[in-house]
Order: sequence, then C-alpha cells, then structure tokens
Amino acid sequence: MLSVYSNNLMSNYSVRAMSNNKPAIRSTAINNTHNISTPSFTGDTTANVNFRTGLSTKEEKDEYNYLAKHLDKQGRKTLNIALKSGILLNNNSNDKSTALNNLYKMVSTPRAEGMNADILLKHTLNAITNPYCITQRFGDIPQDKKGGVIDILTNNSKNLIDRKTADYELDDLFSGCCVAASEEFNLASKQPAEFTRFALGLTSPQMAVEKEIKLDSLSDKTLDAIWLLNAFEIPYEAKDFNTVKIALAPDKYAIIREQIQETNQDELERSPIDVLMQSTFMNVGSQQSYNTLNDTHGGKFSNEDRGLIDFEKTFMESVVEDKNITSVIYQKVDENQKVIGYETDYNSVKEQLLETLDKGHNIIIGYTMTDENDYIEGGHEITIIGAKTDANGELSFICNDTDDDEPAPIEYPASYLIPKIHHAGIPTEIAEKNMEQIDNWVLGIREFNQTI
Repeated sequence: MLSVYSNNLMSNYSVRAMSNNKPAIRSTAINNTHNISTPSFTGDTTANVNFRTGLSTKEEKDEYNYLAKHLDKQGRKTLNIALKSGILLNNNSNDKSTALNNLYKMVSTPRAEGMNADILLKHTLNAITNPYCITQRFGDIPQDKKGGVIDILTNNSKNLIDRKTADYELDDLFSGCCVAASEEFNLASKQPAEFTRFALGLTSPQMAVEKEIKLDSLSDKTLDAIWLLNAFEIPYEAKDFNTVKIALAPDKYAIIREQIQETNQDELERSPIDVLMQSTFMNVGSQQSYNTLNDTHGGKFSNEDRGLIDFEKTFMESVVEDKNITSVIYQKVDENQKVIGYETDYNSVKEQLLETLDKGHNIIIGYTMTDENDYIEGGHEITIIGAKTDANGELSFICNDTDDDEPAPIEYPASYLIPKIHHAGIPTEIAEKNMEQIDNWVLGIREFNQTI
C-alpha cells in the first residue's frame, strides 16, 4: 500500500458526492475490432482457480437445484448464465469456496433479522453476472420510516428546526460512495466467488465477513502494517508473522437502509446488497465511523465528512482485495485546491494504465472536475476496465461509472481523461518502475500528527 508523489495528499483531494457538473460521456460498443483489452466478467482467470462450466458432483447439482427453486423464471436464466460463463463454479475466494457454495448457504442458513434470503440471492446473482447494475444511488426513505431515521440523526431531538433540517438533508442526499461502489464493482467483476462470500457474511446474523490478508499487502514492514490496522480500527487476529484474520462489517445503521431497499427499491437505486457492500467499504476506509443514513463519517485523516480521501481509499482497496496496491498521484494540487501541473508526462500515464489492463486488472481512478482557472470543483471515482483504438489509432478507455444512471460501460477518449486523473490504483510492481514512492503509512502519521 504505497502512494506516489503524494504531497499535500490528506487535505487536497477528497472524493465527494457530485450531483451535477460531471463531464459528458458517450456509450461504447466494447466489441470494437481495434481493442487493446476488453472487460471480462467471468472472474479472474489469471489466478490459480478452477474454471468450470458444468456441475460435476452430486453436492453441486443439489445446491444448484436448491437455488433454482428459490428463483423466478428470470432468476433461473441468470443462474444458468452464471454456470455457463464459469462464474458460478469460480473459487477465487479467500477460503476457496465457490460462488455456488456461498449462494447456497445464503438461502439455506439464517440471514440477519428482517432480511429476505430470496431477495438477497436475486441481487447477488445479478451483481456477479452483470456488475454494471451496481450503483451508488441512494433510495428514498418512506414516510412511515422517516420519523425513526430522523430520531437517530437528531438524537431524538424535539426541536422542530433540527428535525426539519434532517428531513431536508434526507430528501436532498447525493451519494458520496463512488469509491465504495467502484470497489464493489471491482470485486463482482474480478472475484465473483469472493463477492458472494462477502454477501454471505454481511447478510448473516453476525453481519460481518472474516478475511485472511497478508500484512505485506499493506506495508513491507510488519509493524507498519499493524499500525495501519490499528489506525483504521480494524479488528484482527495474528495468524503468523505475515498473515492476519480481519473482520469487516457495515455500520450499525446499514440494516435500516438494507431493509428499505428490499421492499422499496426503485429503478436505478441501490440494491440491498449494494447497501451492505458500500456501507462496509466506507466503514473500512473511514476508520469505522460511517453513517449510512446520511452518508457522513468522522475519522482521523480528513476534515471532510463525505467520501474518502486517497489514503483511505487505498487502504480500503488493499484490504478488500489483499493486494499491494499503489496509489499513483498524477496531478499537482496546491493548498488552494488548484491543479498546477503534473507529476509525470502524458505517455507515462498512458503506458502505466495500459500495462495494468494488459495484466488483467481493473483500475479504480479518481478524476477532478475543475473550473476555467483549474480550481477543483469536485472529484469522482470510476473504474477503467478496458481500452481500445479506433481506425485512426485514437485511444479510448472503457470505464464503469456507478453514478451515471447507465448500467453499461462508457467511453472516454484518452486525451480527455488522462489530464483529469488525480490518482489511480495500480499494482506496485508497475508503479515502482519509474516513480518515487512513499509508504502511505508515513504520510498518515505525518498528517495525523500535524493535526493533534
């Protein structure tokens, strides 16, 4: 978990909710004949996993048939697609369980109080077969539940102004979960078995998922990795000198929004699974301080209460994927939130992105939106999933945006997107080739100590 050229990292960039002023984009057909790389949603076949499209044991057949009985006609078609595409029997998960194993347990064992296993099954299956359906858009809170939510947000205040203010905020709430939703998309598209394992744990009575991770995914130094776990308040148990078991969970109010979405989900709103995944990832990044009801958080490392800063995003991504992710900072930003230059040239950025895609990785990036004087007006997080060239040799990146109301890939010309990229999460072995690196934990200590 590194950061490259991260001066003023903590105070100068935060991925926050953006309700407008987003750049124009256009849809793309991803079967272009000049593809450099194209997205694949059959799981990460580059890892040492089994790729199977047929049920081979009685146990698998029994589990498959059990799931089919809990799905409607469309759900059974989706289940068959998951099988034939290799997703269902993919076992690229932390405990080597398959997506089939985890979905079966989801409907055959108790869920958290008030959760409907059949609804959760449908949405989990939809996410792993079509990750583009994942969205960060909040659902509205029904009137019969709003009073209780306002009680929570105002600490049961009877002051009418406090209550009306909370009411207005709930009605005008734009999601700052682009980082979390992008990570959810990444997990569903690259590790469907792990995605279902998360869904199983987060919907269980414990509402938590355990995961074993390597400490060197966080830092080359064991004590520094432990410092990060403690700083982000992640419960952990040491297994050996380089392995810990951690527990990840959503905030305590996530179940309220989850249950609302089970019965009140409108088109283009988050599913119940989206709620739990994104709440968990926001909670991990914000040092266990997230509040799903109003999309705010506390935390040590930022004075912003919405979204996640780069340092928090990189920690969350490294923990969830158990990979040594480097956050490469491309833009120079001054103390006035103005983009004043770049840390490296256009072609170097392009080559790093293309090499990462060629190795089979998605790339979660944060880009900035600036005014005519280059002052940052907002930031947003999307995922680069592929690249292509047209007949004229012009490069474009194929992306997924969880906040564009389009459950489909989108396209940005490289000449447009690259200058806007503030940071990108790429494998450390690619980032370390030509750029100076700084361990993120060093930055964390430095910035945190300056504020106390």
